Amino acid sequence: MSEIVLYDYFRSTAAYRVRLALNLKGVAYRTEWVNLVDGDQRSAAYTARNPQGLVPMLHIDGHDLSQSLAIIDYLDARFPEPRMLPEDPAARARVLADAMAIIADIHPINNLRVWQYLKDPFYHSQDDVVQWMHHWMTLGYTALEQAAPELGVFGGETPNLTDICLTAQMYNAERFELAMESFPKLARIHAELGEHEAFKAAHPDRIAPE
Repeated sequence: MSEIVLYDYFRSTAAYRVRLALNLKGVAYRTEWVNLVDGDQRSAAYTARNPQGLVPMLHIDGHDLSQSLAIIDYLDARFPEPRMLPEDPAARARVLADAMAIIADIHPINNLRVWQYLKDPFYHSQDDVVQWMHHWMTLGYTALEQAAPELGVFGGETPNLTDICLTAQMYNAERFELAMESFPKLARIHAELGEHEAFKAAHPDRIAPE
């Protein structure tokens, strides 16, 4: 098998998900940093391979794969254990629904390019941006809290797609100081996942380039 390369930015929520999936599956990979703040993602060399100009991108088996959910789905097919998505259709749909509450309903309107656009050209302040982020995270977390298990993590004995999506989004919640008192189950799950070695190794603070 040829070398697997993850094009990554340490604070990218989507890239964080892929790091977690790779770590949980024990897949070795090399990192190529794409600095989103400096605009590396818009370079001609990068967009030639990834026209959206986003991270993550995973080079694997001769393919350049983009979009975190598509990458994780490929990894599930390529490295089946542990599964991020169940094989049973109904169980798979339930996990996807919970994960998509984060992937589709919170993250896209909380990411860097969105809040940069709120600032320029719409002249919103950093306080406005944080309020915006809190609003969408609170809305999504309120629904997810109801779906969360009373004990253990979303995946039961093994973290699943919802768990890795929650962990990546919780990094933003902590970074932008969202109060979690209204979401005790999510806070408990996040703390439990934080003790897992695969999750520790993927944390942005652990892997931030010097």
